[in-house]
Amino acid sequence: MRSGVSVPNCGKHNLMVTCAAFVAAFVALSVAAAAQEKSQNEGPAPMAPLNGAQSASRAALNASGAPSSEPTPPEADKDDHPALVKFGPGDLLEISVYNVPELATKARVSNSGEIYLPLIDYVHVAGLTQEETQSLIEKRLEDGGFVRSPHVTIFVDEAASQGVTLLGEVAKPGIYPDTADHKLYQILSQAGGFTPTASRKIAIIRRGHPDPIRVDLPRDLADDLSGDVDVLPGDTVTVPRAPIIYVVGDVGRPSGLLIDNGSLTVLQALALAGGANPTAKMGRVTIIRKTPSGSMTETRIHLKKILEAKDPDLPLKADDILFVPMSGLKVAAGKTMDAAISAATAVSIYAAHP
Repeated sequence: MRSGVSVPNCGKHNLMVTCAAFVAAFVALSVAAAAQEKSQNEGPAPMAPLNGAQSASRAALNASGAPSSEPTPPEADKDDHPALVKFGPGDLLEISVYNVPELATKARVSNSGEIYLPLIDYVHVAGLTQEETQSLIEKRLEDGGFVRSPHVTIFVDEAASQGVTLLGEVAKPGIYPDTADHKLYQILSQAGGFTPTASRKIAIIRRGHPDPIRVDLPRDLADDLSGDVDVLPGDTVTVPRAPIIYVVGDVGRPSGLLIDNGSLTVLQALALAGGANPTAKMGRVTIIRKTPSGSMTETRIHLKKILEAKDPDLPLKADDILFVPMSGLKVAAGKTMDAAISAATAVSIYAAHP
């Protein structure tokens, strides 16, 4: 008995078919073996795209905690997409029906939230998105038998209900109507920028959000663009008045100091105001403070002892007035507060960076 592959005798006529089949099978096995060896040398072949069932199975595995190399599709992160804009009273809409120019019209949303359209009468659109309104008008046209398979297009000419409202310390507070989303810096520019006493701690009140969106801006907006967030139609942007400490009297530079980024002590405020002049009466420096009830109080401090570290350096609060009188200047009894407040109204405002 010989080892190896036994090839049958192919000489006989009745074995010709059998021989041919055997040779074809032998060649196919050889080709398959060569292909397998090449695949092992070159690495694994690319995976074929998953079908629907395989995709669902892969998603189930990922949800159970198994690692996945597939990136999450953008549509899955719905929090990054702003809410759809909805129509409201005052909006001016331009409506057209494809291939039916006779039905093209402009309509303003009434206070009751309706628009009047030819053939289909009044349509309530307040609270509907653009796509919802288009679908509603198409349905009314088709159900009434006026247009077969209508295609309605709506353009917003004026979005009065979707304006951005700016309140507080800006040059021109008010409502800025617009149909498109904008950036915060652009809206502030349209409002004429900040007033000298404006805080840089901005609050954006957005529909559907229970809490305001807080944004801390730099004193110079060009220094940092990270605060240039999206402002959506219907938002209300509030710019509060910055906390100010006034340093007046016999100092180098009587000032109003903005303290957005912290607090100031007596010595810090005095240093930012240029320090006390040689003619200042150091023993009669006064802090004038407004109480929660609205009344004003005076607190006498000895500035020289604070400078010598014999008395503590006192913290100042928003709207405090640090009054440094001039030596030899006689102020009528009870008039110190009036003199200090009068001087505080004429000072320049500066940003404090202790």
